[in-house]
Amino acid sequence: MSTLTPMQAVGAITFRNYTTYKRYWKLFLTGFLEPLFYLFSIGVGVGQLIDTFEFHGEVIPYADFVAPAMLAASAFNGAMLDSTYNVFFKLKYDKLYDQMLATPLTTGDVARGEILWGQIRGASYSAMFLLVMTAMGMVNSWWAVLALPATLLIGFAFSAVFMAWTTYMKSFQDFDKITLVQLPLFLFSATFFPVEAFGDGVLRWVVEATPLYRGVVLCRELTTGAVTWESAVSVVYLVAMGVVGLLVVRRRLDALLRT
Repeated sequence: MSTLTPMQAVGAITFRNYTTYKRYWKLFLTGFLEPLFYLFSIGVGVGQLIDTFEFHGEVIPYADFVAPAMLAASAFNGAMLDSTYNVFFKLKYDKLYDQMLATPLTTGDVARGEILWGQIRGASYSAMFLLVMTAMGMVNSWWAVLALPATLLIGFAFSAVFMAWTTYMKSFQDFDKITLVQLPLFLFSATFFPVEAFGDGVLRWVVEATPLYRGVVLCRELTTGAVTWESAVSVVYLVAMGVVGLLVVRRRLDALLRT
């Protein structure tokens, strides 16, 4: 049996996903529209009621504070949707990965290919959202050119971890646990108010240790230009999160599909 290079294998899986999902392009709108609606309703709507808002000692419009958080949430939503529901169906019902492993593809190829696709889906949401932010004048620094690569990193981290989690799921009822994690992350990762609102206690430390908060910090500092050491911490955190998730996915696919 001939072998494929890792790049060829990932390319084949990505192309397969592209040809399948291009018929269902409307599904891609869901992950983009949800944070956009939040931006308009809370960032712009509530922002009209807030005279001044400070971030890192600088006064900025409230909408400019919320928008980068919604940008991170776009990458988060895309990665989560593709790496949970779609992966679960392929793994448990469609048996697609069993079919892939009958070819020269390996479990490592499958893991990398599916994680890359979830990353691409999240990045497509983020790219559209970033264009909206730019059109609305919510991008205030040239550092923002790194915002899209930052969302790719966010997508990689969450795609890997959510796919790893999905390999442990037994039924669709387990997706209730995903929602139980998704909503608190979205609401309490300094998306709508600064982390200083939690004070200096344990709760603030917990929030600062959550992955979506790290993504929000990274996107917010890049789009506002107020870049600090926290962005570097966020990059290291998200890279480590993604690598660990990738390793777990490969091990789990070996256990589930090679036995």
